[in-house]
Amino acid sequence: MSFPRSSGILLHPTSLPGPHGSGDLGAHARHFVDWLVAAGQRLWQILPLGGIGPGNSPYMSSSAFAGNVLLIDLQGLQERGWLEAADLAPATGFEDRRLNFAAVVPWRMERLQRAAGRFAAQASATDQADFAAFCAQQAGWLEDYALFMALADAHGWALWCDWPEGLAGRNATALAAARRQHAPAIHFWQFCQWCFFRQWAGLRDYAHGRGVRIVGDAPIFVAYQSADVWARQGLFELDAAGRPQVVAGVPPDYFSATGQRWGNPLYRWDAHRAEGFAWWTERIRRTFDLVDIVRIDHFRGFAGYWEIPASEPTAIIGRWMPGPGAALFEAIQAALGPLPIIAEDLGVITPEVDALRLRFGLPGMRVLQFAFGRGNDNTYLPHNYVPGTVVYGGTHDNNTSIGWWAEASDAERAHVRAYLQTDGQDIAWDLIRAASASVADTAIHPLQDVLGLGAECRMNLPGKGEGYWEWRFTWDQVRPEHAQQLRGLGALFRRL
Repeated sequence: MSFPRSSGILLHPTSLPGPHGSGDLGAHARHFVDWLVAAGQRLWQILPLGGIGPGNSPYMSSSAFAGNVLLIDLQGLQERGWLEAADLAPATGFEDRRLNFAAVVPWRMERLQRAAGRFAAQASATDQADFAAFCAQQAGWLEDYALFMALADAHGWALWCDWPEGLAGRNATALAAARRQHAPAIHFWQFCQWCFFRQWAGLRDYAHGRGVRIVGDAPIFVAYQSADVWARQGLFELDAAGRPQVVAGVPPDYFSATGQRWGNPLYRWDAHRAEGFAWWTERIRRTFDLVDIVRIDHFRGFAGYWEIPASEPTAIIGRWMPGPGAALFEAIQAALGPLPIIAEDLGVITPEVDALRLRFGLPGMRVLQFAFGRGNDNTYLPHNYVPGTVVYGGTHDNNTSIGWWAEASDAERAHVRAYLQTDGQDIAWDLIRAASASVADTAIHPLQDVLGLGAECRMNLPGKGEGYWEWRFTWDQVRPEHAQQLRGLGALFRRL
């Protein structure tokens, strides 16, 4: 599917400003939409909207369907009467330019508990009816999710395979008893999802009203400690005890000499095929309920994926295994029709990966930080692009462009100077301009590059489990010329 020529900004909502320790779906998100419009940007790309997992990663969520409750706008809950003004007094440990997860997570969760209690005690009949309707509409995933979260909390977040046998194996009698025992906790998690989905719908409607579309992100794999794996164990490569024997990752690559051992369970693709890829189809359907365009992470895994023995500490030892290929996308397309999907085709790309992407007309990705120092036939160089492409200076996994330039090799720097006719003094905007000028239909710029920020503002470093996903900005870093320059480039290169 071809996209209209446009540009946008990569920024996860957690990085937004705000008084409650992290960005959320409140007033600052709407102000960011307004800024996008002023800057001539038609797209807002985000990371996965699910809850965070190990290392605070949004790619290791406890559900492929649920929203991140830490994004709930607490001010909005106060306006509904479910929080008091005193509840929102910021805690110690909050930082304007860093998300201090250790301080923010317990503080926000405690406020959500207070709000849920007040909702249960004093909600209007209209709100009660809306909440009940939401629970009924989303029951296909919400019931398992809410029970999973309640049980995980009750068992101190021990792996679900270590829960009592009846719960780990999903014995019907044990599950019924658990639903009765943990009813208040189940209600809490349902309430949080209702709040998230209602607030997100309001923000998305606001963006649409201003001409901004949302680019979402669907990780190819799901976390082991998730409602998805616990509820549908037969769809994953698990042994009789529910433990993975093989896990996901990639072999040694640009980011790591030992590869990346992600640790996600792998899919039992024959089981997915036997049910007509129904789980995947529903997952994609629900994702498009939230966003307008979906970037599918690690697209190459659908052609072939790296299987790592669970006992291996790194990703060096493993083997390539065949993915579901065209059959998965044929099933999704048959159920949902052609969809605006971006294929994250980075990494070890084979002719089979390209053929799968092209068969379904999915735009691929190009990253300018990968373009230099390796010859002029490099597919990441702009003169080698085709229109059906999405170009980035860098993604959330890359360093900021200023950070990248500081670490670039002599060969890379020489190539950049010759190719872009620059001295590198304003390298972030050099890459923004190159992306904007390219033939790629879509150009996405990380906000860190627009603001001219260094390596300390990097969002993630693949293969590192701790210390990332923390970057935030403040409005005083955003100068009028940032929007003016972006709008100027958009006008110059027909992206407005």
